[in-house]
Amino acid sequence: MKKLSLLLTLFLALSTAACGGNDDPEQPTPPPGGDTEKPDEPSKPDLSQPEPITDFVRGADISWYTEMAAGGKKFYDAQGTAHDCPALMRSIGMNAVRLRVWVNPERKGCGSYSDAADVLAKAKACHAAGLNLMIDFHFSDWWADPSRQDMPLDWADKDFDGLCTAVADHVRSVLTDLKQAGLPVAWVQVGNETRNGMMHPAGQLWDNKGDLPNGWKQFATLYMAGYNAAKEVYPEAFVMPHLNHAYEDNLWWFDKFKAAGAQMDMIALSHYPQADNDAQTWGALNEAAVAQIKKLQARYGVPVVVSEFGVKVANESLATQVAKDFMTKARALGVKVCAGVFYWEPEVYGSWRPQWYVPLGWGAYDMGAFTSTGRPSKVLEPWAK
Repeated sequence: MKKLSLLLTLFLALSTAACGGNDDPEQPTPPPGGDTEKPDEPSKPDLSQPEPITDFVRGADISWYTEMAAGGKKFYDAQGTAHDCPALMRSIGMNAVRLRVWVNPERKGCGSYSDAADVLAKAKACHAAGLNLMIDFHFSDWWADPSRQDMPLDWADKDFDGLCTAVADHVRSVLTDLKQAGLPVAWVQVGNETRNGMMHPAGQLWDNKGDLPNGWKQFATLYMAGYNAAKEVYPEAFVMPHLNHAYEDNLWWFDKFKAAGAQMDMIALSHYPQADNDAQTWGALNEAAVAQIKKLQARYGVPVVVSEFGVKVANESLATQVAKDFMTKARALGVKVCAGVFYWEPEVYGSWRPQWYVPLGWGAYDMGAFTSTGRPSKVLEPWAK
């Protein structure tokens, strides 16, 4: 019996030694989803998920990209590999995109680009690339800006109450489609560069004789129809108005806007420091824009986002200097003051322009930030994390 016990003890000892026993150092438990990361390999950013919207927004309005792609344009990284435009934006450091929505662009001969279906398709691709979304409602069938705020043609015969209902229904419909597709929306712009209101004449603020009777009240009512509809679908989204000329003193405008009963969670501005004012240098305009952003945030207690920014890229070195100067100053303000900056249509390159620009005699956009070979230029380096 003693001999059997001794043999069993010897067998167990040999088996333990053959398997390495407990003398080998204990191996670390691999992290979920893969092997232990080697200490000399830097971790790579997770591009599959959006950054928190509390981070500084490094964004771009890439609303043209589906039209460009349909016409054969491709988008390449620095090594010459082609990518879908949203994925490329994410890889170069962007964390958000802005997409414009037109009511019925086919009524203006613009095809279906920037209609609700096109926006939904782009939004899906952008979300899949890990980009946060801003939706920019132009309450028009095409461009809405200080030079034009045309009423959507299908709404032209509506009375004022009918227009308010149309605004709310349009916003609710577009955003509901996005929500049902499982797409989060972080920001909503109600109107585009609405310095003189929107949907003229119903929402016009003034003419050459001064403020129009009930102009501010009617504009604020139309705006709030969109604001409330957006909040109904995305209660946590930042919903905001949008003005051009970030460098100007805009306090008077927002004072009247608030007095008319309008609400806002954020303020959106446009800034084109080489194009907005020929009488001042780009450096002075950058300084002025930063000063005005600080004043707006201090007065109204909401952050400011520069939802449009662009520089003239004919001189890439100068354009990069201008962009870096503004981005450095904007970031230094902190996200509670300046939430971020969106470059407007950086993916444009060469002489590309929409086909419907041709009969209008409009030239190509001269502030696209891609090289002539379809690669991101140095102008976009300040948008890297």
